[in-house]
Amino acid sequence: MSEKKFMTDSQGRQVPEDMISEIDKLRDQTVRRIADEAMEMKETLFNFKQRIRDDITTFVELSANRYGKSWGGKKGNITLTTYDGKYRLIVSINDQIVFDERLQVAQELIGDCIEKWSEGSRSEIRILVQDAFQVDKTGKISTARVLGLRRLEITDPDWQKAMQAISDSIQVSGSKQYLRFYQRNEQGEYVQIPLDVAAL
Repeated sequence: MSEKKFMTDSQGRQVPEDMISEIDKLRDQTVRRIADEAMEMKETLFNFKQRIRDDITTFVELSANRYGKSWGGKKGNITLTTYDGKYRLIVSINDQIVFDERLQVAQELIGDCIEKWSEGSRSEIRILVQDAFQVDKTGKISTARVLGLRRLEITDPDWQKAMQAISDSIQVSGSKQYLRFYQRNEQGEYVQIPLDVAAL
């Protein structure tokens, strides 16, 4: 008598294989095979990223040493291009910004400004501000929208105080390095080489 085989369902229960439809088994096999390949590809891309980071660091340090300088490699963007201009590699460093408690102070000051202006014709400002302070699904405020308020040319002293509070509330929580690869097309424009599956 052959030993009974089981498959684990999404609730963690052991279900006998003979009670599972063939299409469910085939779906499981298909998804599992593709996911395993995706995990292998993830590991390959991770190793690729580490290797090219090391290559770039080595090259930039070598270039700096020719002028008697050392390169820390902590900040700043780098653009490297092949001699014939066919390929371009860009390393960019983006600071990750968060806001401290002074952002709430800024929001209250802005609210005071809107109340003061409510008699006038600036109703569009209320919508703009409300949108800027909306949180996303993870409860985070959009940095770009909040910082965009500082570009508005409003000279009201209370508004300027609010903008200062926004500036003072900015904290850099960390930095992230991005690597982008480009190929020049027949029109002489650099087009990014996609490494994202969805972009292929």
